[in-house]
Amino acid sequence: MSALLLAIGRALRSLGRRGVLWHLLWPGLVAALIWLLVGILSWSVLIATVLDWVLGWPGLGAWLSSSESATAVLAVLVKIAVFLLFVPLIYITAAVLVGAVALPLILEKVSVAEYGDLELRRGGSALGSVWNTAAAATLFVCALLLSLPLWLIPGLGLVITVALTAWLNQRAFAYDALMLHADADELAALPRVHRLPMLTLGGLGALMAYVPVFNILAPAFCGLTFVHFMLESLRRERAEHGVTLLDPEPQTSTSVEQTWHLEP
Repeated sequence: MSALLLAIGRALRSLGRRGVLWHLLWPGLVAALIWLLVGILSWSVLIATVLDWVLGWPGLGAWLSSSESATAVLAVLVKIAVFLLFVPLIYITAAVLVGAVALPLILEKVSVAEYGDLELRRGGSALGSVWNTAAAATLFVCALLLSLPLWLIPGLGLVITVALTAWLNQRAFAYDALMLHADADELAALPRVHRLPMLTLGGLGALMAYVPVFNILAPAFCGLTFVHFMLESLRRERAEHGVTLLDPEPQTSTSVEQTWHLEP
């Protein structure tokens, strides 16, 4: 728990670094704007489509159609479910933008200032980051779609989305946080060792997505906490194995930036 609190505290402190706050804001703003436009243009069609789909279920559909009150309740539940569906869709869109663009730029600023003693072993790459994020996003969307019938049970949709988003966060952000500093073995081993605390951090980010105002920052801030948690875990792992840490002074912002852009 102390490691999680340390990561969150350092993430809050990092907000004061130049340019970091902007990279926390813009992915959520862009994602929210995209899905707001989609919602405005397709709301009626989405509601009608989902209602027709549910009413087409054998047995249940016929029973619902025979009762006006049941149909009215179903219409309300469908509207709530569709509205809640936009939350994870906004989050995953923002998370993809964070993983592909914002987090590497944040990592460049934060790692030089606070983790300059860690050797850059380059176990990951920009291409690996994109592939990892895309794979996680695809699995997330598939699981979300398969769970939709359960969303008609009040409250269950929220539980499902928080759990899926927690998984998405730990799957996507752990790689991005470690890809420059960890070697291939460390990149594979550390997420397995710290799976439970990573899921906890991911769950906190998922819950933030449902808090007004903070939800704009949620994906990127969650990614920032992963940077601090994973790099501190890497530092401790190397110290435990007797690895000599580097003098942080020679490592500059330019060197990290060049490392990122030169990776295949």
